[in-house]
Amino acid sequence: MKVLLLKDPKDKDSGPDPYTEELGSYNLEATLIPVLSFEFTSLDSLFEKLSHPECYGGLVFTSPRALEAIKICLKEKSKKEVEEIGLVPQGEMAGNAEKLAEYICSREKPNSSALLFPCGALKREVLPTVLREKGIPLESLTVYQTAQHPDLQESLSSYFSQQGIPASIVFFSPSGVKFCLQHIQKLSGDLINQVKFAAIGPSTAKALRDAGVAVSCTAGSPTAQDLAAAIHTALQPPNCSH
Repeated sequence: MKVLLLKDPKDKDSGPDPYTEELGSYNLEATLIPVLSFEFTSLDSLFEKLSHPECYGGLVFTSPRALEAIKICLKEKSKKEVEEIGLVPQGEMAGNAEKLAEYICSREKPNSSALLFPCGALKREVLPTVLREKGIPLESLTVYQTAQHPDLQESLSSYFSQQGIPASIVFFSPSGVKFCLQHIQKLSGDLINQVKFAAIGPSTAKALRDAGVAVSCTAGSPTAQDLAAAIHTALQPPNCSH
């Protein structure tokens, strides 16, 4: 069975994509289609803030792009080439903004040094709101903007014409729902009811439901293993005992 993953392939240098590998272990044939393109902004401001680590109690990341912005910043501005920043992450298993906010609140004291939050223009307000209510200072800085990938429509059309309708389609962000869903509905036509729609997490699942789509499964946590297991279960025939 075929699964369409609406996400960027993993960087080629770091081996095969974990999502296609994990789905392959369930004999599911996965194809990746990049949905988003990113433009980095305010890198000068970011570098300025990074140059004064004493002003901040820590950094908060909720997307790989924000970390990428910091790497670009350091590579452009430092004389020494910085390949890996060497940060030690905490709270990485939180899985969504609500749980991450809970984790931060359990660790930080009100009115301590501000946490620096490099984020995208489309960030949700959950994290800033919860921390503000608890008196934990958070300084947000928009470091990237999200747009539709220039090849998205063409990639989707060629996938559907060559591979047909997949058994499952996986969305990885609310932006992905916004940019892809209408094309997919048009390309699938009446057969759309055969497709099991999957989401990487609760905010993406909500975006699908808000758009009137039934969500067959959501990954328990945003990992390749949990997503593949959830899709495998969702694709089982209804009378199957497994």
